[in-house]
Amino acid sequence: MSEAHPPLPMPAVGTACPDFSITIQDGSVRSKADYAGNRLAIYFYPKDATPGCTAQACSLNDGYDALRAAGIAVLGVSPDPVKSHVKFIDKHGLRFDLGADTEQKMHRDFGVWGWKKFMGRAYEGTLRTTFLIEADGTIAGVLDKPDTKNHAQEVLSAFAG
Repeated sequence: MSEAHPPLPMPAVGTACPDFSITIQDGSVRSKADYAGNRLAIYFYPKDATPGCTAQACSLNDGYDALRAAGIAVLGVSPDPVKSHVKFIDKHGLRFDLGADTEQKMHRDFGVWGWKKFMGRAYEGTLRTTFLIEADGTIAGVLDKPDTKNHAQEVLSAFAG
């Protein structure tokens, strides 16, 4: 397996959030600096419009007002292109940004691109993971294998400590 950009280890709680720059659904770019001074939940998910990913996005959307009231911004990241994100956002009325990591650079920098198995087949893909970033840019928590149907509450509870 030769990779131009192999995955790094997953960043640990208490360490600095990796720098990132990613194109979102409107074609603009968001970077770590855009969220400075704010709490941020970066959630990596496999694919727009699939059952688990839809449940997770809708949970975060349903809890969006409570998340914002707690000072938490949300950024979803998947390998899907911008066009797919636009359709997903429009269909479900999502109120947060989705980043298009088509080359998996951000996935690899966060250590969430790896080997998975589905129906006996091994393949590389997104390891569903959410990183909780404090206002000072440090990682406050990592939710691996999040509860897709209750993810907003899970994020709020994790930030509450």
